[in-house]
Amino acid sequence: MAPGTTLQRSVLPSGLRVVTQQLPGSRSAAVGMWVAVGSRDEPTAVAGAAHYLEHLLFKGTTRRSAVAIAEEIDAVGGELNAFTTRDCTCYHAQVLDCDLELAIDLVCDVLGDALIDPADVEIERGVVLEEIAMRDDDPEDLLHDEFCAALFGSHPLGRPVLGTEESVSGMSREALHAFYRRCYTPPRLVLTAAGNVTHSAVLAAVARSFGHHLTGCAQPVRPRRGRAQVTARRALALCPDSSEQAHVMLGVPTMDRHDDRRYALGVLNAALGGGMSSRLFQQVREQRGLAYAVYSALDCYADTGSLSIYAGCSPGRLGEVAVVVGDVLAALARDGLSDTELARGKGQLRGALVLGLEDAPSWMTRIGTAELNHGEHHTVEHELGRIDGVTVEQVGELARELLHQPITAAVVGPYSHVDDLPDEIAELIA
Repeated sequence: MAPGTTLQRSVLPSGLRVVTQQLPGSRSAAVGMWVAVGSRDEPTAVAGAAHYLEHLLFKGTTRRSAVAIAEEIDAVGGELNAFTTRDCTCYHAQVLDCDLELAIDLVCDVLGDALIDPADVEIERGVVLEEIAMRDDDPEDLLHDEFCAALFGSHPLGRPVLGTEESVSGMSREALHAFYRRCYTPPRLVLTAAGNVTHSAVLAAVARSFGHHLTGCAQPVRPRRGRAQVTARRALALCPDSSEQAHVMLGVPTMDRHDDRRYALGVLNAALGGGMSSRLFQQVREQRGLAYAVYSALDCYADTGSLSIYAGCSPGRLGEVAVVVGDVLAALARDGLSDTELARGKGQLRGALVLGLEDAPSWMTRIGTAELNHGEHHTVEHELGRIDGVTVEQVGELARELLHQPITAAVVGPYSHVDDLPDEIAELIA
C-alpha cells in the first residue's frame, strides 16, 4: 500500500468481510458495501434486477423513510449513492471522518433492511424505464451495449446492465424481493472503509448497524474464476439512429483479469488508444482530422475480457476511419511496439495507478474490487513493479495473438440497413 497507510482485513463468522485502509492526513471517510452480484448473475426473467434494486433500496427501510435517508446524509454534507456493473453492485458513502459511524449505519441500513414497498416498485419502474430511454438516446452508451451483445452473444455478459424495457416492465415486486433476499447475504458482502478510519471502530459500527444480519456461520464466496465460452467472431451489429454522427465500436475478446499478461495488455491498450500520443489518436484525429473522439478501452472480467476501439465521426468519413483503424491494428499485430512506445505506455499506467489513489473513495474502491475480484491485496509498489517488468517482446506476442482474431463491430448512426454501411466496415471485419 502507499507509505504510511494501514490495510486490515477481518472475516466475520457470518461470511461478511470487512477491509479498511487507514490514510494518514485524511479528514474524510469513504464507506462501501460491495455485493458480489451483478447483471451477469440475473436469471433472464429478472434481467436488470440488480440495477432496479439500486433504485429501490434508497426508498425506505424499517428504520428510515426515503426523506430521512436524504436528510441525514445532507445534514453532514456527505454523499450517498450506488452503482451496478456486470460483476457487482456497490452502495457507498463519503463523509467527514467524524461522521464515519453515520455513513456505515446508512449503508448497512439501505442494503440490509430495505422495505421494497410495492408502491415504490411502480414509481421506480418508471424511473428505470426512463433511464433505459436515456441510454437509447446516448449513442456511446447504446453502442457499448450493442457491442457487448455482439461480442459475447448469449453469454450473460452480453446483456445490458439496465435490463430491457420488456424485462423491467414485467418484473414483479415478489421477483425483485426474492432476488434481493437470495443474493444480498453476508457471504456475498464486503464492507470497505478508507480515510481517517480505524479497523476497530469500523468493526464496532458494523456490529451495531448490521449485527442482526450476522447471526449465521458461513464461508465467504470465492472470487469468480473459470473460462467463459466466448470466442472471437466476425459479427456486425447495426442500430439505426437519427444522430448526425456515426459511432463505431469494434474489438476482440481478451484474457480474463486473473491472467498475468494483463499488465502487458494494459501497456498495449495505452499505446493503441489510451492517450493523446497513442497510435489511434495520432492517426485518426491529429494527422487526418477524421474524428473528435477516438480511443481504445479494456474490460476485464473473471472469465474473459475485451479490447475495444471507439470512434465518432461524420457518416461520410466512417469508411475512411475504418481503413485507418484497420491499418493501425495490422501494423501493431505485425510489428508490435517500439521501445519509446513501451516506455510511454508504462508511464501512462504508472501515473494512472498512483494519481488515481489521491482520495479516500479511490482507496475504498481499490480495496473493494481487490477483495471481490482476487481475494487478496497487493501494494502499489507491487503493481508498479509488475508494470515495469513488461517487455517489448511480451506486448508484441500479445498483439499478434489478439489482433489476428476475427473482429466484432457495432455501429450506431443514420443507416437503415447493414447494406447502407460503407464497404470498408465489412472489409475490416472480414
